Amino acid sequence: MVHRADAADHPDVDRSESDQVGDGEARRPTAGNTRARTAVLVLASVLLLGVLPAFFGVQTMNRDPVFASLDKLDVPSWASVEPVDDVSGSQWCLLDCRLRERTATSDRPPDETAQAYEAALTGDGWQRWTPNYCPEQEEKGSYTCWRRDELTLDLWVRERTCVPPPVDGEPAVVPVPDPSTAAEECPGSLVSVKVRNAIDDERTRPQPSTDPSLTGEDPFPTLTEDPLGDLTSSPPS
Repeated sequence: MVHRADAADHPDVDRSESDQVGDGEARRPTAGNTRARTAVLVLASVLLLGVLPAFFGVQTMNRDPVFASLDKLDVPSWASVEPVDDVSGSQWCLLDCRLRERTATSDRPPDETAQAYEAALTGDGWQRWTPNYCPEQEEKGSYTCWRRDELTLDLWVRERTCVPPPVDGEPAVVPVPDPSTAAEECPGSLVSVKVRNAIDDERTRPQPSTDPSLTGEDPFPTLTEDPLGDLTSSPPS
């Protein structure tokens, strides 16, 4: 007796060959899906390897490393209150090299503040520098110059100046300060730090000398007499 398999045991027996082929094609990924996945992978690679590093690189360039170095100075908190940074010029010295300036206030007198900054600069590898024109003109307070690697730094610490608040949006007239009350009205001191590229600091270049042994004789002496006065006139022919 031949046992015939039930249709329920073999559901694919009664299905046509075309139907089975159709299911296989549905399960097989199409070329369009493959291209879409490849495009997504390429886009993700570009973002990870190109755009994001470039973005963080721009952010790093925007934050000048000189200011980051000033932030790391071992200066007491009372000596650097509300620092304000300003930058000008080009990082690549196009036309003008970059100039970094920082202004901060200190809660203590100028002498104590200057000592704190000088100790911090020495600990950070800066060396005292005594060129001509340091400062360029006589300044009140403590003015010192420093050098490290390719940078120069000017440190100026002086007494604070009290300015009355503006009245109706207009600056008030500054009265003549009274020396007897200046210390009580304006405690602490004002700190200014200026950092330049050494190549752009004219004080690093040879300074002109007025020594006659170095200047030599003037190649274009001034004529004090008429050069034609001693010529003898020729008789008429």
